[in-house]
Amino acid sequence: MDISIVIPLLNEAESLPELATWIDRVMKQNSYTYELLFIDDGSKDDSWQVIESLAAQNPSVCGIKFRRNYGKSAALNTGFAACRGKVVFTMDADLQDSPDELPDLYRMITEEKFDLVSGWKQKRYDPLSKTLPTKLFNAATRRLSGIQLNDFNCGLKAYKQDVVKSIEVYGEMHRYIPVIAKWSGFTKIGERVVQHQARKYGTTKFGLERFVNGFLDLLSITFVGRFGRRPMHFFGTMGTIMFIVGFLSALYIGIDKMCYVWQHIQAPKVVENPWFFISLTTMVLGTLLFIGGFLAELIARTSPTRNWYVVEKKIGLGKDS
Repeated sequence: MDISIVIPLLNEAESLPELATWIDRVMKQNSYTYELLFIDDGSKDDSWQVIESLAAQNPSVCGIKFRRNYGKSAALNTGFAACRGKVVFTMDADLQDSPDELPDLYRMITEEKFDLVSGWKQKRYDPLSKTLPTKLFNAATRRLSGIQLNDFNCGLKAYKQDVVKSIEVYGEMHRYIPVIAKWSGFTKIGERVVQHQARKYGTTKFGLERFVNGFLDLLSITFVGRFGRRPMHFFGTMGTIMFIVGFLSALYIGIDKMCYVWQHIQAPKVVENPWFFISLTTMVLGTLLFIGGFLAELIARTSPTRNWYVVEKKIGLGKDS
């Protein structure tokens, strides 16, 4: 199968027939074999009934329905596990992503050998209250991840099958799939300007709180990507530095006090010096960080994913191995 299209949705019954027809037309025009996988994330409207009707009319349409709303990341992760196409696309169900973009994205994966291609909605039909935070969010993500994309949160993306089968999307990490892919070793990540269309039906399901949550998720995924399997490198280093700084500061205060005593000069009490308590606090915090890193290392070593790696190719191994 050439293509899998994974579409998470929540209460998008009105747009689904038009979207499915549009995708089917593009696939047939380009002679692609495909599957269209709708992930119903606990919709309260008639979305699932519409999906059942579409599947009865078109054998390429598939569907998975959640009992309740789990979020976009859960929907994408479930779709990635179920898809079978050599190239996997993700799209939003609100008709703001154009299926006409799919052939060009497909060629970038198959001919230009990109691991992942993200859409860039350079011209958006959104209010300033949404576009301005988005620009700040993308700038912060570029800075921390080192991935030079202009639109990390664009729902229209294309992936090699190996990418979606090698990553896990959880929480609200769907915004950072390029970052997750990079940490898994898929470094050829590209971008293409795509058309953004105004929402035709319904209302957006996301509020301003997603930018706060998104920033916290960015810090989390950056830390886990760099230190998830070696937490002692972070906590131990920070703890050791803090302990040494605190110890040297306390030592300096003590030596300074002894110099006054040796010269028979009355000196203020050490406990009257606020830097003494700052030094002690720094030493205590450094010790706690070191212990925290040690405990995190023990947890990491007993984790079932401690030796989880992405194997790209094998040669010279029998089927049994």
